[in-house]
This record gives sequence, C-alpha cells and structure tokens, in this order.
Amino acid sequence: MIVRSYTDVSVEKIDAEGAVGVSKRVLVSAADGAPNFIMRQFVIEPGGNTPYHTHNWEHVIYVLSGTGHIRHPQGTHNISAGSVALVLPNEEHGFVNSGDEPLVFLCSIPK
Repeated sequence: MIVRSYTDVSVEKIDAEGAVGVSKRVLVSAADGAPNFIMRQFVIEPGGNTPYHTHNWEHVIYVLSGTGHIRHPQGTHNISAGSVALVLPNEEHGFVNSGDEPLVFLCSIPK
C-alpha cells in the first residue's frame, strides 16, 4: 500500500506543442507497483490549454476545482468542480481553462 500527499510528488511542466500553462503530477504509476492504472493530476492555468490531440487509450477525468471546457469534434462540454468525463480511445480532445483560477483535475489511464 502507498499513501502520500499529492504535494510529495514532483510537478512536471507540459512542454508539448500546443500546451499553454499546463503541469501535471503522476500520483500513482507502474513505478509504484500499480498493476492496472495510472493516476495523474493536471493543472491548467487561467487562459491555458492542453494540445488538441488523440491517443489509443481511454481516460477518466474528475474535476477538483476551476472551470473550463473540453473541446472535441462535435463542439465543447463545460466542466467545473465535480464534473466527470470519459474520453474514449482515439477521440480528439483538448482541455481549456476558461476561468479566473487554475483548472485542476484528476486523470486516470490504463497502465
């Protein structure tokens, strides 16, 4: 069993093309012995966004604080504290902070 504070995990700035004001912490991963899932925390600063992208795995999002929206081919979905989202494999998406405070969310993906 592993129990720790998220503040014990180092912050990584996301430097990918198209990312603006995004950082993450890998809270639980295979390096910790997790057999099936990886849990990450993302922070998007006001006015920031992740790249608009796709990948071949699903991820489950839970918004902790802030407001924003998820972009996808059919438009956008507004998100705020308490929102839950499932992004399916190969579904184009991007996260945008449209508020005045950091948009913070947990993201779980398969290992």
